[in-house]
Amino acid sequence: MTTKGKTAKAAQVTNMIAGAKKHFSNGSQQLTVGNTVLTVGQVMTEMQTFVDNRDAVETAQAATTAKVAIERAQAPSLLAIIAAFMAFVRLTLGNSADVLADFDIPPPKVRAPMTAEAKAIAAAKRMATREARGTSSAKAKKNVKGNITAALVVTPAASPASAAPNGGTPPTTPHS
Repeated sequence: MTTKGKTAKAAQVTNMIAGAKKHFSNGSQQLTVGNTVLTVGQVMTEMQTFVDNRDAVETAQAATTAKVAIERAQAPSLLAIIAAFMAFVRLTLGNSADVLADFDIPPPKVRAPMTAEAKAIAAAKRMATREARGTSSAKAKKNVKGNITAALVVTPAASPASAAPNGGTPPTTPHS
């Protein structure tokens, strides 16, 4: 029988135990196994230990697989409750670091203001991205969209500054 894996090996050892019980009925008979003298009973005990260990591992793995499946099924709803409680604690007790530490909740991160150099670099990157993607502002898009040509004629109104001499305030008339 060819064996692959520990489970198949355990099945083979179980069959070997059955064969040994059939052909070596005297448990006190001594055998030389690997330069060691052991009784048939000792050999059977060692082989049965291997089979029992394999069975225990398979049982534990099956139980673990079931528990992992339960955890995965329940995790989303439980995490939602935990997040809601964290938000409740922050709203109720404030963002004081020492109070939040009692709940092992990290304080909110304070955003560091950008330096002038960082702002300039960010603006340059935005412009390069817009050019590379071919995007434009809303004002520039107005020039691109549509194919209607229209002319706008504006008649300038007289401004109060042009009516006043020397560009100052208009003269007042004396009342009599």
